[in-house]
Amino acid sequence: MIISDKQQEANRRNAQHSTGPKTPDGKAAMRLNALKYGLRARDIIIFNEDPEEYQRLWASLETEWQPQTCTERLYLEQMCTSQWLLARITGSELNVYYANIPAENKFALLGEVGRQRTRLERSFTSALHELKQLQKERRPQPAQPPQHVPTKPAAQSKQPPAPPPDYVMSEGAENQPVSRAPASPDTR
Repeated sequence: MIISDKQQEANRRNAQHSTGPKTPDGKAAMRLNALKYGLRARDIIIFNEDPEEYQRLWASLETEWQPQTCTERLYLEQMCTSQWLLARITGSELNVYYANIPAENKFALLGEVGRQRTRLERSFTSALHELKQLQKERRPQPAQPPQHVPTKPAAQSKQPPAPPPDYVMSEGAENQPVSRAPASPDTR
């Protein structure tokens, strides 16, 4: 849609009146205006959360898993983020239970919270599995002891071995019916 020159000039004049916050406090207050739920925030820690608590969670996971590569650290970050957001969802779920809203809205919100919880749990589990696999592949594998091959005593007879059978049934095949037709005598 193309606007007229007159409308464009009016837009420019109006824009001069709305330049946003000027003070640091005003900018800080506006920073999270677009944040609705905090589940997809650019910053993992939102206004009412304790950054030190997040650092403790990270340090605990880092001590437990001791990542050695960049990829391992990324999976550890995914695990930490999933746990952090799961805690946030738990608080959100509690708020939904106590909210004074109609039951159908409450059930819809609780359903969404459940879906988000499942997604985050899956994300944690997936990152955990991948981290374990990377660390397993990184560790040196223990050397396998040589397999002992039994030797034949020299006193055995010198007969050639029997030829293998033309067909060998697989294990358990003898108990399986050959066809669905009942057995009947051959009357030829």
